[in-house]
Amino acid sequence: MQRPLSRGASLAIVIVVVTALVTVASYVAPDAYATTAVAAIFLGATYILVLRHDAEVIRAHGLSLGGIFEPERIDLGRVLKATVRALVVAAIVFTLIVVPFWYGYRSYNHFTRPFAWRAAMPGAEEVLAQIFVIALPEEAFYRGYVQSRLDELVPGRVTILSLPLTLSLVVTSILFAVCHVLTITNPARLAVFFPSLLFGALRAREGGIGASVLLHAACNLLTATLARGYAH
Repeated sequence: MQRPLSRGASLAIVIVVVTALVTVASYVAPDAYATTAVAAIFLGATYILVLRHDAEVIRAHGLSLGGIFEPERIDLGRVLKATVRALVVAAIVFTLIVVPFWYGYRSYNHFTRPFAWRAAMPGAEEVLAQIFVIALPEEAFYRGYVQSRLDELVPGRVTILSLPLTLSLVVTSILFAVCHVLTITNPARLAVFFPSLLFGALRAREGGIGASVLLHAACNLLTATLARGYAH
């Protein structure tokens, strides 16, 4: 059995290597394929570290998604139940944050012109890309692998408004924010630390990444929608 220090060292090495690969890919890959390349690295790392193992390991990392990623026969009833729960939880949280986020976005950017709804609305392709190419790979690695491993090293939590808060969640969010700045060198991208706390809290509360994937995608879509709506 590994000692805590060696487990921590191995986790640190994984984080550094994956972050370096993602950063290089974001600059080297052609613009049209950079996002896909980054997604492939996150998913590839998650597969090597977690998904190639048995169902017990996959569940422990919150990566079952109703059994879709488990090496067993898929139970459609279980998948449907997990999907509906993730949708409901993500929708409730999104409903609570959408208005203050919108107001803060508009105030921060000092927009005075009206919002153009027709220009703003995302298409189906954008929605699917945000879920499966951006949110799922990032949540699988950061909330599935990193946060789960950090939970083993620094257990314990406090609960705020029914959402758990842990040191592992905070550290994961810092790493998540740093990676965003490394791939696109804009200090404003450090702001993803704050929604990341919410994604991590949902992962800890729900025991899986389903709701955090959907909320992550919804937040990205909201930001893109607001940018288009005020850009006309």
